[in-house]
Amino acid sequence: MTVKPIKTKKEYQQAMERLEVLFDAKKGTPEGDELEVLSILIEKYEDEHVDIGFPDPIEAIKFRMEQLGYNQADLANVVGLKSRASEILNKKRKLSLEMIRQLHEKLHIPTDVLIQPY
Repeated sequence: MTVKPIKTKKEYQQAMERLEVLFDAKKGTPEGDELEVLSILIEKYEDEHVDIGFPDPIEAIKFRMEQLGYNQADLANVVGLKSRASEILNKKRKLSLEMIRQLHEKLHIPTDVLIQPY
């Protein structure tokens, strides 16, 4: 195991490839230790060099609905009407301030994500 800071995009790609190889390593083994250190180095590089940004608000709603096992009728209970939920999910209706508040309160989606343009 050679441990060194990740400084370039090429080194980052190599680290990601190595991470994939080590992904299922058992804790407490040399490979497990390498996985842990490599993960920390990758995270540090990403924090400094990779701008991930916020997800699309509608995709965030769909993802959260999937996590919670919600369907369109459940979303309608949050935003008011079934037709409104359909329009939102199909990006035919913009989220209002009140909808954003309800989605944040009931689905726990950060408001910073919901206010993004789409």
